[in-house]
Amino acid sequence: MGGWNFADIYDVVAKEIPESVALVHGDRKVTWRELDQRATSVAAFLVSAGLTRQANVTQYLYNCTEYLESIVACFKGAFVPMNTNFRYGPEELTYLWTNGDVEAVVFHGAFVKTIEQMREKVPGIKAWLWVDDGSDACPAWATPYEEAAAFEAKDGWRPWDVSGDDILLLYTGGTTGMPKGVMWRQDDLFIRLNTENGDAYPPEPDMDFLRQHIARNGRAHLSAGPLMHGAGLLTCFMTLSRGGKISHLSERNFNPVDLLDTIDRDQVASLMWIGDAFARPVLDTLEANPGRWDLSSLRTIISSGVVFSAEVKEGILKHIPKAAIADVFGSSETMSLGRSITVKDKKTKTASFKAKPTTRVIDENDRDIVPGSGEKGLLAIGGRQPVGYYNEPEKTAAVFRQIDGQRFVVPGDWATIDADGTITLIGRGSECINTGGEKVFPEEVEVVLKRHDDVFDAVVVGVPNLRFGQSIVAVVQPEKGRKLNGDDLIEHVKSQISGYKAPRRVLQVEEIKRGPNGKPDLTAIREYAISQVPSS
Repeated sequence: MGGWNFADIYDVVAKEIPESVALVHGDRKVTWRELDQRATSVAAFLVSAGLTRQANVTQYLYNCTEYLESIVACFKGAFVPMNTNFRYGPEELTYLWTNGDVEAVVFHGAFVKTIEQMREKVPGIKAWLWVDDGSDACPAWATPYEEAAAFEAKDGWRPWDVSGDDILLLYTGGTTGMPKGVMWRQDDLFIRLNTENGDAYPPEPDMDFLRQHIARNGRAHLSAGPLMHGAGLLTCFMTLSRGGKISHLSERNFNPVDLLDTIDRDQVASLMWIGDAFARPVLDTLEANPGRWDLSSLRTIISSGVVFSAEVKEGILKHIPKAAIADVFGSSETMSLGRSITVKDKKTKTASFKAKPTTRVIDENDRDIVPGSGEKGLLAIGGRQPVGYYNEPEKTAAVFRQIDGQRFVVPGDWATIDADGTITLIGRGSECINTGGEKVFPEEVEVVLKRHDDVFDAVVVGVPNLRFGQSIVAVVQPEKGRKLNGDDLIEHVKSQISGYKAPRRVLQVEEIKRGPNGKPDLTAIREYAISQVPSS
């Protein structure tokens, strides 16, 4: 099959608006003409290094212009772009790059020492492109990225034909086990992304249609989340396909002041971030600095990855009243399961959305849950979907299932469905706590805890219990200047959901540390909880 391909799409955009800005990072601006030329040169360099069609190329980078530029180079060269979590250590990198058959690595200088601890274990890598970030110098075994970006290549050069069948590889850590590479055909990915964004692109490539949707002076989009995660990266693809520009934060570690400065400076129109993990500190900063930033350009806030509570949405919209919040529920395997839209003075429930025609809630025997029954079930998503997991046939068969003669993705998300078709997410089955035979999903309890005025953040885990199998423990970070009362918090939970879901113990901590994707280190938190709550 053929179909839509990002190389063709971005070629058209570059020809239509060559002098418009495509990428911006502080004072640095890259036009579409420059992006096209530099990406072509990088692709030609990789071919000269011995890469062949659909060879896997990984971005081991913090957010930067080279991240997206090197991915566009992969599209042009018909290579497979593949993400690498920049928090991984040598052993995790060895597994990932071996499992992913990586043949080229684009990396920041900050990672030189980590790579040197494991480089001999991945002899199949043919090219190392070093991106200067002012840290370690370029090692002898690597090539400076800027040399590759200046490699001689004629305009319009391509080593091979490109196709909608060309793959993009998204590695996801999930909640258990080793990372898995989700394989998306570019054609399926492009149509799926744009359909979910409300745009009906034709199923077959139509470049005249594409040209009609390219903005002459495209609006800025900011992915505040790391581009190494699908949620951050894929929103950029949609913006670029319409001739927009991608803005980048100045700092590597999330800083709400940096985010608000960037929105103001670059006149950002759409923002992607990660639920309460980003929204709560931003809301606190806005409350402490009223009127400091001009945020009038911001029209859309897209959130994904972790819970974005209704109360925090309401607070954000008080400061940015013209914005709409799109709370997207999904994963690398599913893209969007659904989304809820929140605007000022219109409340929505946390973690709920209307079911699409291709979305079902099924029991463990693949039968549909009766809407309105209150019964919990597994989400199953039909329509365009990934090819499967890279080098993982058994896991592919378990998650990508045939149900009633159609292929569905069943990634393990539990939910309920109301009579009107509203789906409420409960949590991932692998995180479920089994206490006395009852299933408790941590996110449901966490949402209630965060509604308490004294709570800034909360994580709920299960610890071993001789009588009940597991006991529920809440690890809670208080609001600044507040002191928590564990008994009060337990009663607060019982007042809003079933008593058996309430934590037996509440542990107060100074800070709940979260990664760049907004997710906590559950292993470390669980170990801490176990150390504080002996099995009984």
